[in-house]
Amino acid sequence: MDMLSDAQPGTEAQAGQRRLVSQELAAFTHDLAFAALPEAVTRRAAHLILDGTGIALASTGFDFAQRTLTAMRGLAGPGEAAVIGFPDRLPMRDAAVVNGLLIHGLDYDDTHMRGVIHATASLWPTVLAVGARQRASGREALTAYVAGMEVAGRLGAVAKGGFHQVGFHPTGLIGAFACALAAGKLMELTAAQLTLAQGIVLSLGAGSMEFLEDGAWNKRLHPGWAANAGITAAALARQGFEGAKRAYEGRFGLYASHLQAHYEPEALALATQGLGSVWEIMDVGVKPFPACHFTHACADAAIALRAAGLDPARIRRVRALIPAEVVKTVCEPVANKRRPANAYDAQFSIPFIVAAALLRGRFSLNELSAEAITDPAILALADRVDYEIDPGSGFPAYYSGEVIVEMEDGTTRRQREHRNRGCGERPLSDEDILAKYRDNAARAASAARVERIRAAILDLAAAGDLREIDDLLGLK
Repeated sequence: MDMLSDAQPGTEAQAGQRRLVSQELAAFTHDLAFAALPEAVTRRAAHLILDGTGIALASTGFDFAQRTLTAMRGLAGPGEAAVIGFPDRLPMRDAAVVNGLLIHGLDYDDTHMRGVIHATASLWPTVLAVGARQRASGREALTAYVAGMEVAGRLGAVAKGGFHQVGFHPTGLIGAFACALAAGKLMELTAAQLTLAQGIVLSLGAGSMEFLEDGAWNKRLHPGWAANAGITAAALARQGFEGAKRAYEGRFGLYASHLQAHYEPEALALATQGLGSVWEIMDVGVKPFPACHFTHACADAAIALRAAGLDPARIRRVRALIPAEVVKTVCEPVANKRRPANAYDAQFSIPFIVAAALLRGRFSLNELSAEAITDPAILALADRVDYEIDPGSGFPAYYSGEVIVEMEDGTTRRQREHRNRGCGERPLSDEDILAKYRDNAARAASAARVERIRAAILDLAAAGDLREIDDLLGLK
């Protein structure tokens, strides 16, 4: 028997005062029905899930995936939940941890622009694991996923890019709140319990940006840990565990504690703005490159310059214009960025990515190979790539970028990408997403299996039992 009624948390609402953000988000999540979702939203959701699944399959061949799976397998032994692309089955939360790492591990997964958050990487593992345990339908799974995506984008947008400035990664931090609500939705929590879950997860979400200093693997773990935290918070809330009431507004709530001087209290209104009428999932960008989204505009600009006939052998100097807010992430420390220690380091380096794109006319997983990150020609050109603050930046609505190349003969070539490819106003098409999925999935699965997974996920709304999807993804 549930210990709480919907009326208990939030005496402020009973007294006629404005409801807390956690209550607003809980009510939205609890009440959201599949029938209320526009067809464009469910279609987008299915394609985002397909994109994440393809990336997860591609990740299975990398060392970080094998080591993480071995570690989690050693903790609690086998379980019921699938690990994407592997025959292993783990306990529910452990599977969600590994699946989150697989989706995020290549830094190729989607990004909500204003929220600056990779939400699918935590939400799809949460929905897959909890949904399979609950024997949820495809419609129930999609509804929980969309609810989580709407919450994640809005909660991230409140910070206006501030989390990165103070060293927190919103994918791990904010993702935990979204996962708590998505998991709670599938567990059929009451609105009161969903409110408590957010207060509980306030103490569980995490994600440090220190990995930028040395290319460490920490960031890969963030979305899976957010899924773990969210599932745990939902389970505790279902049993009446008391969570902090003012998870967002409080003196030590999410924003005051983590953003401090960077927090603008009036921005908290963004957390609930347009719920149920404006669909933030439509502003989630699918990545065309396996690198930090902050680098994409400059990568596209460099590729365009090369395609227009620029001769990289005659480059004297390159200037990359980027938003001020992303300098700490992709430009500094300059010495590290010009000599990435490993592939992960390279994915967060403007000098390396711009140099590689100018020389090779592309930036793909091949440009993250051991051969590429030690290529003397790329590194020599990276030494001549400097950054400047973009005075016309559209951040965080767009991750703008411009590349200005000074040639040996004194001429200058420049290319600007104000709206990065993949953003809400310049989205990849469904066909582009499908091509990306097939390319990624084919690295780990047969052509027949790639197509079975594609068909199942794009028709997820017709699934009667999510365990069938779980089995398909887990090679059962």
